[in-house]
Amino acid sequence: MARPRPLLAGNWKMHGTRGSLGEIAALRDAVTAGRTRGTDVLVCPPFTLVMAAAELCAGTGLTIGGQDCDPQPSGAATGDVSAEMLRDAGAGAVIVGHSERRANHGETDETVRAKAEAAARAGLMAVLCVGETRAEHDRGETLRVIGRQIDESVPPGARAAGLALAYEPVWAIGTGLVPSPEAIGEVHAFMRRRLASLLGPEGAGVRLLYGGSVKPDNAAEVMGIADVDGVLVGGASLTADEFLAIVEAKR
Repeated sequence: MARPRPLLAGNWKMHGTRGSLGEIAALRDAVTAGRTRGTDVLVCPPFTLVMAAAELCAGTGLTIGGQDCDPQPSGAATGDVSAEMLRDAGAGAVIVGHSERRANHGETDETVRAKAEAAARAGLMAVLCVGETRAEHDRGETLRVIGRQIDESVPPGARAAGLALAYEPVWAIGTGLVPSPEAIGEVHAFMRRRLASLLGPEGAGVRLLYGGSVKPDNAAEVMGIADVDGVLVGGASLTADEFLAIVEAKR
């Protein structure tokens, strides 16, 4: 099977107000002008900007996504947003299982799987995050932890078109630290094998992303590693110029 089409995703986290929509408009214009040709580009702003951003990007090649979703389509869940609500707002994707959700909100692999299933139910692509903590890394447990997360978080029967798997070592997020190319390659090769065992031929088409202190100056090296089909970018995705420098490094 041919290598999946690259996916470059930006996670704005809890950043951005309406004044930030100009950055998304600038990125949209770059996509429309063909500067990101051959690459899929996704931006996940906070919930408050999803509808406005989706309206700005309607009919273009720039996809807008959410940063989380509730497993249920509706109900008594004050403050939560369902996958169906994101779809209705114009989103095409949603991040699930980010380490900050797992650590700060106590999300389990079972919860993450339910959210990924909700994304599929609503017609959204799920960007499902896995990764080990510093302590787990230091104990040599990286592959064991990621294997468990994949086994218990990826929905059975998931389709490649509706799933991307993002490896984000927790100790690298926002720290400026990046694993060696060899270490990233080892993890991504492991993820590919694990997905193949779970999903069969569909596992070969699931896009594997790397995330964790990705910047314009290291993006080309990271994206040149075998089985790395793109990146999930945090702070460097907040401005169009910096994110574009990462996107264009893939070309």
